[in-house]
Amino acid sequence: MATISKKICLIGDFGVGKTSLIRRFVERQFSDQYLSTVGVKISRKTIELTDSTPQKIQLLIWDLEGHTKFKSIAPSYLKGASGAIIVGDVTRQETIDNIPERAKLFSDVNPKGMMIYALNKSDLVDEEKMAKMPQFKDLERVIATYPTSAKTGSYVDEIFQKLAYGML
Repeated sequence: MATISKKICLIGDFGVGKTSLIRRFVERQFSDQYLSTVGVKISRKTIELTDSTPQKIQLLIWDLEGHTKFKSIAPSYLKGASGAIIVGDVTRQETIDNIPERAKLFSDVNPKGMMIYALNKSDLVDEEKMAKMPQFKDLERVIATYPTSAKTGSYVDEIFQKLAYGML
């Protein structure tokens, strides 16, 4: 069975948990110590998709810094990505409000790219607040929105798996 490689990017404001989501998915670990990503960090993980015809896909996961200068350097980092996970922090509304702008930036660079929205740190708010979160059904290339938690692992594997299926 041949392995297909796909580049995906994690995009979002600083401190929303992009690095933590990747660590939970790739290394099965969580640390609540905040380390700011400078530039880009690339991780790899091969997963097996078990549809009608099983396939292996190697995800090249680009963890992009979330600071304000991001907009000017983003196109070079985003180029060639088949998918993106756009991350917001449910405890900081402005990071949720910025999701559509981040998605548009990704779409402008990769018009055929697929996206998943991760409303991260869902373990820190009650169900009532999560129910009021926007669902972002405005863009056609958005596969789904998930309430994720890197700490508990909630929906972490699902966002990567679902994106992998969507890219094929």
